[in-house]
Amino acid sequence: MAGTTNSLRGKLIYALTDVGEGSDEQIYRVQGMGKATVYSIGEGVVGAVVSDIQSPKLRPERRNLMAHRAVLAHLLEQGSVLPMRFGVVAANADAVRALLHVNREAIADQLQRVRNRIEMGLRVSWDVANIYEYFVGMHPLLYEARDSLLRRGDGAGRDEKIEVGRMFDRLVNDAREQYTEQVAQVMSGFCEEVVANPPKKEKEVMNLACLIERDAQAEFERGVFEASKLFNNDYLFDYNGPWAPHNFVDLDLATPEPLGLAQKAG
Repeated sequence: MAGTTNSLRGKLIYALTDVGEGSDEQIYRVQGMGKATVYSIGEGVVGAVVSDIQSPKLRPERRNLMAHRAVLAHLLEQGSVLPMRFGVVAANADAVRALLHVNREAIADQLQRVRNRIEMGLRVSWDVANIYEYFVGMHPLLYEARDSLLRRGDGAGRDEKIEVGRMFDRLVNDAREQYTEQVAQVMSGFCEEVVANPPKKEKEVMNLACLIERDAQAEFERGVFEASKLFNNDYLFDYNGPWAPHNFVDLDLATPEPLGLAQKAG
């Protein structure tokens, strides 16, 4: 790798992986952030996939995030990886090796957990024009409270308006909790693990991450179809992937000095 990389420069860490005892460092056929060479640094049977970087300060700009995702997608095609969050930087190659050395058992355990496995995402949303009006139509108590406010017009008090808003929020959150439990129960029969992440959008019912074997995508899709049978046309099921198993990496890295990690694994 002479002339391609610089061991003294900072290292942006994309993922952790296993490399095999005594194997040479590997250059990957994908460009990293800033079109840098992506390569591995090994320590025993575990390794880190990195690229050289001039500054430890990285902005989460679209082009940088896309480069990070592209590297992870390429690595996932090669084998099992533990993805790192965006922006994890070590001081130099020796700092990366020190990180791998003190955490080698934990890294190896996590790699074993996700070996030959991928993550699939499943989002369920309310497929309606107006989520508030939809719930008003579905719940008589909310309908009566909303109508009372409309009848009173400007005479309605602020506290009453707040209470109607709280009633709507409670109904939405109760529905999310109930439906997430139902879908997760179905998907647990088709996935090894299921994690429910917080919904990010108002119309989003649930955001599930599912860990499956690499060759079990057809089985996962069958699970999505079975779960969708529980719902009518007011709900939209959308699955995505495969991804590196971000939601199934439980790794709190011990940081040797002077590593200076910007973030930790996850």
